[in-house]
Amino acid sequence: MSALCPELRMNEISAAVAEAGVAALGRVDAALAEFPDDARLLFLRGSLLVELDRNGEAHDALVKAVAAAPDFALARFQLGFFQLTSGEADAALETWGRLDRLPDGHYLRRFVDGLRALIRDDFAGAIAAIEDGMGLNIDNPALNANMAMLADQCRKELSGTGEPPATSEAEFLLRQSRGRHNSH
Repeated sequence: MSALCPELRMNEISAAVAEAGVAALGRVDAALAEFPDDARLLFLRGSLLVELDRNGEAHDALVKAVAAAPDFALARFQLGFFQLTSGEADAALETWGRLDRLPDGHYLRRFVDGLRALIRDDFAGAIAAIEDGMGLNIDNPALNANMAMLADQCRKELSGTGEPPATSEAEFLLRQSRGRHNSH
């Protein structure tokens, strides 16, 4: 048994997830039975479980993905975002720390800059960084869609047309998590 799922099979699983979404969880789980330490599979599993609101399992899978591949930037971003939307801003900031090693022009780094601004209730700064990240991101359109929703909510907060003001950044972000889509 090798540590990583073969690339061809991984591509087939990724295509199944893209086409069928959460219905492909069984395929991911079957591959994980053979390749339990493959960070890509763990990340896919965690992302699908988020969509199913199986948050404890999602958290565990994302933590395992980051532990298996500490430099897997997208998994690290997703784990931090999950932590943030679960009201664990300090944990998210710690998780994202390693992403500061990415080049200044990397979309995930700009998204993290935006989320850090949001934690500080700097809605204008959050919008600017998120939109900058969206312009840089050509790899993950689904993530751009999620971040666009977050930027739109920030605009509503700035204009006073959003929901009643949240009492903390965690409550604001929890609202966002209710409407988010998968970010894989």
